[in-house]
Amino acid sequence: MSDVFRAACVQLRSSDDVSENIAETVRLVRDAAAQGATFIATPENTTLMAPDAGAKLASSYDEAHDPALPVFTALAKELNVWLLVGSLAIKVSDTKTANRSFLISPDGQVTARYSKIHLFDVELAGGEAYRESNTVAGGNEAVLADTPWGRIGLTICYDMRFPQLYRKLAKAGAFLITVPSAFTVPTGQAHWHVLLRARAIENGCFIIAPAQGGAHANGRKTFGHSLIVAPWGEILAEAGTDPGVIIADIDPELSRAARAKVPNLQHDRDFTGP
Repeated sequence: MSDVFRAACVQLRSSDDVSENIAETVRLVRDAAAQGATFIATPENTTLMAPDAGAKLASSYDEAHDPALPVFTALAKELNVWLLVGSLAIKVSDTKTANRSFLISPDGQVTARYSKIHLFDVELAGGEAYRESNTVAGGNEAVLADTPWGRIGLTICYDMRFPQLYRKLAKAGAFLITVPSAFTVPTGQAHWHVLLRARAIENGCFIIAPAQGGAHANGRKTFGHSLIVAPWGEILAEAGTDPGVIIADIDPELSRAARAKVPNLQHDRDFTGP
């Protein structure tokens, strides 16, 4: 791990217009870079919040033909930043996409890809229902990436409810874990802050969680409140519900210090039962 760096979350309110979403993301990434950020993260579903599953498939591409990736790789190179594209819908079959994060280095190369493992299939109080697995192929591999500041782990949204994934990433050396999201309003109000702070505290790591916020083309409302959380649980930066940028300075040494104070990563034990 090396020196302090500036990180940014780009908060979006993506629509069903891919070109419009790319342009808005580029604008806000430039804003973040102008504020000195050298690690910039965008939310889940960065370039597409479609009104229904059919529309999502119709507006999705395989990785080789996705229109956003060349734009974002060129942008990272131009701005000399690390860019975490929170997720794109990458077509993997005639009926399904992968919900995939891309980490792009300052030389414009994709250095890591992560496909969301845990898919959001749930019925909420009030009649909201989501069946992500109907149109998304779940991933099956946890992903780490090396950066100049240390090793980071990649996750997406609903993954945050599965602490075993974060523990494995932390024990494999991640001092920072990204959680790009498009959280629902009811679950966000109840759980967003406490879950992200818990993942930071129990693993002694930074959490960078860029989010979607507001009302989208399909009528869905997302919670917003992008967060950057320190390893001791402090919220370093928080957005509201509108699109924009939040910034925080990240000192990787704070992860080491938190793990020294509470060395629970060393104290996991195998056990039998129940």
